[in-house]
Amino acid sequence: QELPETVLLKFFRPENTPVPARPTPEQLSNLIKTSLHYPESFNHSFHQNSLCLVPVTLLLSNCSQAVVDVMIDLRHKPTSSEALEIHGSFTWLGQTQYKLQLKGQEVYSLQLKACFVHTGVYNLGTPRVFAKLVDQVTLFETSQQNSMPALIIINNI
Repeated sequence: QELPETVLLKFFRPENTPVPARPTPEQLSNLIKTSLHYPESFNHSFHQNSLCLVPVTLLLSNCSQAVVDVMIDLRHKPTSSEALEIHGSFTWLGQTQYKLQLKGQEVYSLQLKACFVHTGVYNLGTPRVFAKLVDQVTLFETSQQNSMPALIIINNI
């Protein structure tokens, strides 16, 4: 009885197979660029109306080519007493959390309203923005780097 011929199997992999690179935490914290647009100072008659409402635009720019899930949280308050002494406290009116999806390179404009009850200098840079790649399996979004303080002066007329 003849033995079956043995065939040598050869396994090979093309050398140029792209390996999907995992974004670094640094890259993940720079997916979304934010900027606040508002008047530098705002005049309001607190004698006529005790609530001063100022329109603020939060501009979100997806800096990546990928689709990104974004969560905006307006409930964050500065915890240090210094921040409250210097800038005072104000409230965002309306919805306090937003969830949206931005396509690659998409820019999204979110209209907000800030409410003040006193004159003073305030820091509007309190919104916290979190983002993650849509296809990324993770329980937590990465906090996006915050820009500089966004100061507004509220004057009584």
